[in-house]
Formats: sequence, structure tokens, C-alpha cells
Amino acid sequence: MKYHVSLLPIALVCFSIFVSSCKGKDATETTPEKSQNLIAILDTIWQKEQIPLRLRDSVMAIYGPESKEAEVYQNTYRKNHATNIIKVKNILETYGWPDSTQIGTQGNLTICNVLQHADQDTREHYIPLMKQAVLDKKLEPRFLVRAEDRIATDKGELQIYGGQMKYYPETKSFNVWPVYDPINIDKRRTAIGLDSIGIFLKNRFNFDWNLEEQIKRSEEFERLRSKN
Repeated sequence: MKYHVSLLPIALVCFSIFVSSCKGKDATETTPEKSQNLIAILDTIWQKEQIPLRLRDSVMAIYGPESKEAEVYQNTYRKNHATNIIKVKNILETYGWPDSTQIGTQGNLTICNVLQHADQDTREHYIPLMKQAVLDKKLEPRFLVRAEDRIATDKGELQIYGGQMKYYPETKSFNVWPVYDPINIDKRRTAIGLDSIGIFLKNRFNFDWNLEEQIKRSEEFERLRSKN
């Protein structure tokens, strides 16, 4: 007696397994095409974040930080940022923290810049992901340091690495947000591969670090904080 076995069910099972396998791979791996797409998305985000800020800063130099002219570009930035933070969240929730080989240093800078200016809850939510990205060599420590300092300053606490500046209306000038233990700040910075605070502030803000002044400012900050 001959038996006739239909190959159709077997073929359907194999096809189903193949499709499921492809879907799993698609969700967890970033292909070259997706890398290019991420780079393009992040480049657009960077331009929409930075161009209004550059124009704002140029106008501020002429009319002052509190001028109506500066506020025009600040409003444009706020509008763009509201869209950009949604895009960055989608990237992080879809892919986790992308590898630097896929998005480069500029891509990391863009993601961190957008998160830096997000609301407090959002920034704190992504700190564990940033820490893991540093451990996995996907993110340079300086980006994590910047984020942690920003969170500290927004909480009204002393910053650790000195990366945050603030505009003080009473003196109409910018200065470093008070730092924890200013005497040893360079030890903390060099331990994680950062430039000295003096070099960083000069290059980034054209600001001169004065240790004695900053010690007094930090002490006064802590005195008022304890009093309050």
C-alpha cells in the first residue's frame, strides 16, 4: 500500500518559523539600512536643536540675554525640542542605546543634548540606560557626567564635575553653578578622562576658572541651602 503525504502543512510550518525568525532578528538588530536611517533622523534633530540656539546666542551678544530678539529664537527652539524629544524617546525605546559604530559620536551627542534639555523625570528615567551604555562602551563618560550635573543643578544641589553654567540676573553675567569640593574637582574629572575644569570652561564658554572664588561660592551656596 502506498501512502501519500501532503507537503503543504510542512511547508506552511517552515514558512511560519522563518517569518517569526526574521521578525525577531529585525527587532533586536540594527541593519546598515537602519543605521543610515538613524543617522539621518539624528542629523535632522541636531540641526533643528542647534540652529535656533546659535541664532539666539548671536542675538544675545548684541541685545542681551533678556531681549525680545533672543526670545524669538528661544521660542523656536522650544517648539522644535518638543518634537525632537519624542523622536529620541522612540529611538531609545525601539533600539535601546545605539552602538557608537552605528550612529557615531555626533549621534550620541545629539541624543544626549536632547535628553539634557528634557524635563526632570525624562532625564532621570534614562540615566540607568546611559550608565549601561557607558559600561558597554557605547557612550563616552563625558555625556553621562554632563547629564548627572544637569540633574543635580535642577534639583538645587551642588554639581560634581562643573559642566553647568547659569545666568545670574543680579550680576547680568554667567558663572559656574556651585561645585562640590572645588579643590578636588580636577581629580574627579581626570579620573574619568575629562579635561581639567579650567580647560573645559575656557574652550566651552570662554570662562576663566578661579578656584578661590569658586570655593567661596560653593561655601555660600551650602550655607544658604542648609539655612533654607
